[in-house]
Amino acid sequence: MALQSLGHAEGCDSGFGNATAKKLDTMGFTVLATVLDLNSPGALELRACCSSRLKLLQMDLTKPADISRVLEFTKVHTASTGLWGLVNNAGQNIFVADAELCPVATFRTCMEVNFFGALEMTKGLLPLLRRSSGRIVTVSSPAGDMPFPCLAAYGTSKAALALLMGNFSCELLPWGVKVSIIQPACFKTESVKDVHQWEERKQQLLATLPQELLQAYGEDYIEHLNGQFLHSLSQALPDLSPVVDAITDALLAAQPRRRYYPGHGLGLIYFIHYYLPEGLRQRFLQSFFISPYVPRALQAGQPGLTSARDIAQDQGPRPDPSPTAQ
Repeated sequence: MALQSLGHAEGCDSGFGNATAKKLDTMGFTVLATVLDLNSPGALELRACCSSRLKLLQMDLTKPADISRVLEFTKVHTASTGLWGLVNNAGQNIFVADAELCPVATFRTCMEVNFFGALEMTKGLLPLLRRSSGRIVTVSSPAGDMPFPCLAAYGTSKAALALLMGNFSCELLPWGVKVSIIQPACFKTESVKDVHQWEERKQQLLATLPQELLQAYGEDYIEHLNGQFLHSLSQALPDLSPVVDAITDALLAAQPRRRYYPGHGLGLIYFIHYYLPEGLRQRFLQSFFISPYVPRALQAGQPGLTSARDIAQDQGPRPDPSPTAQ
């Protein structure tokens, strides 16, 4: 890959996208980096520390006009050099709650950003990538491979994204375009570190939850879920370089992997998911990520006590691995 070739990376305001854009720039590549806000701290940092080769583009993946503008800019800007790679990195997780507690709009928003945004960008840039026999690299999540508790909206969108990229991987083989998926463990990105953000979203969920659901599950149930989630985030890996290195390898290696799993602990999680019985898989995920808590309607003195006892007996003893992935 010549140093003059270009790469397009989404979601560079912070986290993996920001770190990858900086690394590719230091390697001499021209990077078109999209950010949600051109005046965000991450965007200002890229403008200050990177070379003039890096171009910052504002884009909101929920706005078709933004996507069209970025696609047109990319086509014009790469007319003479070609486009080598696309990195789909933008992602959004809104609420930490059971699927029943999450508004349907939450599922739609996650799909809009995590799935349809990546779909539109990939389809829009495929003519350029086919011409260069280039690369498509997509950051997904283990939550798209297995049912992590309370991440149904996020995980569903990531599952759809991973399947889509699997289809592209097969279909683009005759064109020489290689497709890779990055499935990282839980790393300490800006969204992970922003505890205030998760507290605000918890309060928003409590304020908008239908009264019947709030009565059935109880405020304590939602408080427990968020407390466990924040504890798991506190164990996140601080060094983002394994993910950045995986993205870079997927872009530049002669024979990139179809899937990368950067971060500690993922091997054990995937082994349990693929090889142990379903009951043990579910119990491990609960213990690893968010421990069980009986909803209010199933607690002692409430209708459904028998079901609560059954749940407690079915859960069995709780192992205590360190929660490092989401």
